[in-house]
Amino acid sequence: MNQAARQESMPIDGYVDYRRREFCKAIKCPVQVDLDAQEPGSKEYEKIRSVCTNACRYTTYQFHHWLTEHGYLIVKPAAE
Repeated sequence: MNQAARQESMPIDGYVDYRRREFCKAIKCPVQVDLDAQEPGSKEYEKIRSVCTNACRYTTYQFHHWLTEHGYLIVKPAAE
């Protein structure tokens, strides 16, 4: 599924979608704390954001387990 399709998807009835950076904020990631202190779009904000994009301090394993521990389900359409 491409980026545009993901943005247009609707939540499943009775469920909520994961909100961007929810994991980062919940675990109080130090990079996220620094990012929150900056003006979105500023040079410093983009510099800090590149750490998230290119060198996240957490693993997909940690993220996946956090999701399941907090009741999230990972689903996809039956056919594309």
